Amino acid sequence: MSILSIQSSVSYGHVGNSAAVFPLQRIGIEVMPVYTVCFSNHTGYGAWRGPMLSGSDVTDIVMGIEERGGLDDVDVVLSGYQGGDSIGDAILDAVARVKRRNPDAIYACDPVLGNAKSGCHVAPEVQNLIRDRIVPSADLITPNQFELGFITGTAPDTLETTLESIDAAMALGPSTVLVTSVERPDAPSDTIEMLAATAEGAWIVQTPKLPLKANGSGDVTAALFTAHLRRTGNAAEALERTTASVYELLERTLASGKRELQLVEAQESYANPNLRFAARRVR
Repeated sequence: MSILSIQSSVSYGHVGNSAAVFPLQRIGIEVMPVYTVCFSNHTGYGAWRGPMLSGSDVTDIVMGIEERGGLDDVDVVLSGYQGGDSIGDAILDAVARVKRRNPDAIYACDPVLGNAKSGCHVAPEVQNLIRDRIVPSADLITPNQFELGFITGTAPDTLETTLESIDAAMALGPSTVLVTSVERPDAPSDTIEMLAATAEGAWIVQTPKLPLKANGSGDVTAALFTAHLRRTGNAAEALERTTASVYELLERTLASGKRELQLVEAQESYANPNLRFAARRVR
């Protein structure tokens, strides 16, 4: 399997491609990373250095790959945080180029917009881009619960309303939805869930809620779920494997006492995860 991953890059820490590429490689996936920014560190620190690439820069890089024949065998285009309209245009252009060569290829989008605590943290034009153009073009999306609500104009909180919001998202175009960080009033307060849905059904998995916020964990989640689903075609299995891997990664990060994901230290968790969390069918 080959993935074209168009995301940010940081030298210190792990977010974007700096989070997604190594776990994918560790499970045997060929990855071609295309960077949208080259920063010293993620922006959560409040200060960083390094350049942001333009949409035309990204398109030039993808065209160079295409000219070498590198797009011919791509199975997935994966994208995450999008800093502006031009990056979105470049990603959609890359998807079109890949699908012309491989009609069975999919576009997997992590529609990064914000979270329930801080609201949207991207510019209004990016909000509109993701909702109106990116999501309808995607085959698979991996929003958190807040992002799912924003995209669909709904307010998911219970299991039932989250499933209804997923249906609304799938009506826009995606055939698969993974909702990360699901929190609902009827679940134990010390737990957190993920919910995956396809045309065949929906499955939820619950884990203990660890006391940390780790930048980049969503990027790892989106990458691993996409790869496992593409490889197996089984959403429940992809959900269980991804949950196990990411939970072990977060456990190691918490134990380390460090702010950044312990991505390399946890590498065995991607290749051979301890499948201790079972997915429960909810539809």
